[in-house]
Amino acid sequence: MIRAIAKQAEAERERRAKVIHAEGELQASEKLMQAAEMLGRQPGAMQLRYMQTLSSIAGDKSSTIVFPLPIELLKGMADLSAKP
Repeated sequence: MIRAIAKQAEAERERRAKVIHAEGELQASEKLMQAAEMLGRQPGAMQLRYMQTLSSIAGDKSSTIVFPLPIELLKGMADLSAKP
């Protein structure tokens, strides 16, 4: 009888843990959606985020970083150099 009660209590704890985990995943996905919408509203915001990410991974001196250069960045540089 005691084993059955203990097993039931353990199952209930596992159920609650799964619910808490699922709620956390839902909140994380909502925040990611908000961040994507905000970054999408400002054309330069994604570039700034990209540069910030590169800056943070560049702090590790023990590895080589190979990254693609966005076409928009090159276009922006060309526009700046074309202005008198």
